[in-house]
Amino acid sequence: MLLDRYIGWAVLRVFLLVTAGLTALFSLLSFVEQLSFVGQGQYRLAGALNYTLLTAPGEMVQLAPVSMLLAALLGLGSLAKQSELTAFRSFGVSQARIIGAVIKLCLPVIAALFLIAQFIIPPAQQAAQRARAAALGSALPGLSNGGFWAQKNGVFLNVQSFAGAQLHGVTIFTFGPSGGLQSMVEADNATPEPDGNWHLTGVTRDIIADGQTGMDNPALLSWKPFLSARQLQLLAIPPETMPPLALYSYVRQLKHQHQQALAYEQSFWRMVAIPLSLIGMALIAGPFVFGPQRSGGAGRQIVIGALLGMVFVLVQQITGYLGLLLAVNPAFSALAPSLLLLAFGGWLLERGGHATRG
Repeated sequence: MLLDRYIGWAVLRVFLLVTAGLTALFSLLSFVEQLSFVGQGQYRLAGALNYTLLTAPGEMVQLAPVSMLLAALLGLGSLAKQSELTAFRSFGVSQARIIGAVIKLCLPVIAALFLIAQFIIPPAQQAAQRARAAALGSALPGLSNGGFWAQKNGVFLNVQSFAGAQLHGVTIFTFGPSGGLQSMVEADNATPEPDGNWHLTGVTRDIIADGQTGMDNPALLSWKPFLSARQLQLLAIPPETMPPLALYSYVRQLKHQHQQALAYEQSFWRMVAIPLSLIGMALIAGPFVFGPQRSGGAGRQIVIGALLGMVFVLVQQITGYLGLLLAVNPAFSALAPSLLLLAFGGWLLERGGHATRG
């Protein structure tokens, strides 16, 4: 137990440093990208910095598997350099036991990442996008090209854009049990009220009854939506930044209503793949650390291991895009790279164990 804590603490210290470094690096790239918007509307340098800081937690979670790989390589490599791993092995501690200590470290890390993804990333992402959209005087990202659609019990809702708490370009279609269109309401703006209703303004309403169409223009129309305020907020952010539990619930709702949920499913399974990737990275780090004790090429082995981690990230992204393009089962396209990584890491560890015994 003390050995597990000692090894885990050695890797955790490096993990925190590597995570901070990688997050800072990728956040800097994001900040540079935001500089291209500075000067448009009311968007200023402070707004770009604010957007970068608010989106940094999302970057951190996505980079966690690579951070774990580098932390395991550097943390265990430091122990190997000081001959501590050799001392552990001389007392009969196996490679599997040492890697097991790193895997145990992955469990609290996974729990922390889940809490960040569930409670920190969504509100931070919403705040970042709303602040940028307000400064640029434009709709929130992801709501162009037709906005978003939702439906329930024959009622179809289309929203073109958001501006703060207000919705713009709202269209509501209501179909009867036989499938015929009963009414269509178009509103320039919709404002959610505390009682849950939407107050529609700039309204044009068409009502179809007995083959006849009637049209009126009420100054104000109150409508009870089938979306809660929380669901509405979540639809305004990219699927990959939705809370895992809310994303799972929304995917089930879409599938129950026989709607297309491929992008949301894949985002959910990519979140599920992160814990598997963390453990897989810990597994493949072991052979690259133990190998140099025999060959003397510690730097070369660590570079190879780091490159392997980068290749994994690229493969994961490519399979994700291909999965969407070819409509492959989202669970398969999202989990396949992580499962292959786990299998490869287990094979490397077993192979290293046989070589040591040999």
